Amino acid sequence: MLGWFAALQPLLLAAVLLWAARAKLLGRAATANARRSALAPLVGERRVVAAFRLVAAAEAAIGVALLVPPAHWTESVAATALATGFLGYLAYARLAAPESSCGCLSARRAPVTWRSFARAGVLAGAGALSLWAATGWPAALAERPLAAAAVLLGEGAAIMALSAEFDTVWLVPLRRLRIRLSHPLAGGGFEVPLQSTVTQLQRSAAYRQVARFLVSDVRDHWDEGEWRLLCYTARRDGQDTTAVFAVPRLRYEPDAVRVTLVDDTSLVAG
Repeated sequence: MLGWFAALQPLLLAAVLLWAARAKLLGRAATANARRSALAPLVGERRVVAAFRLVAAAEAAIGVALLVPPAHWTESVAATALATGFLGYLAYARLAAPESSCGCLSARRAPVTWRSFARAGVLAGAGALSLWAATGWPAALAERPLAAAAVLLGEGAAIMALSAEFDTVWLVPLRRLRIRLSHPLAGGGFEVPLQSTVTQLQRSAAYRQVARFLVSDVRDHWDEGEWRLLCYTARRDGQDTTAVFAVPRLRYEPDAVRVTLVDDTSLVAG
């Protein structure tokens, strides 16, 4: 069982290394990413881009070697050594350039944190484990395809969870969903301040559309379910009207604000 599990690790390592190499070599902001990485104080501004690309070339070469059968122990040793080197690089970055970006998997700025160390540790462990492989990864996949897919997906998810570069893919949407499901104002026992609603209103396109007609502050307001209705006096074409805005009460969504202009004469007649 251990030999089968170990045989799958070159696939994980190859995927991560090739992705990292692609970001460093082909990313639109690769040069800028190199200059703000911890490599800059380590090798100097003039050599940092070349060093960045050299690291990428090493990642690509080892990644391809891990994919191409037959499996050989030297590939696993090289991957383990590279991941161990990353740990040393991260330690240097944390001490010498704490504000620098990791520059590991994407052009997105990602400071060095415990997650960076954990990810490098996982990769080093996967490299060491691959030395125990009883066969190559093609045979391991063919032997138990569904189990192999589950293992690789689980390990890939762990790497993604430890990568701040991918937070916008899963963590940020998850946080937004949590806030939406457990909105602190959704309990009904908290009265939303009027000024908070007015601030949201003034940042909406609906407000900007009719702002030039408004000649008063909030004249009246009331709540209807999830909406707060605000009334302003407006003057258009020499006639007084009432601008009625519907603003979300329990969420901040200026794009959802709506407005209608009501003729005051018809309002009084009604």
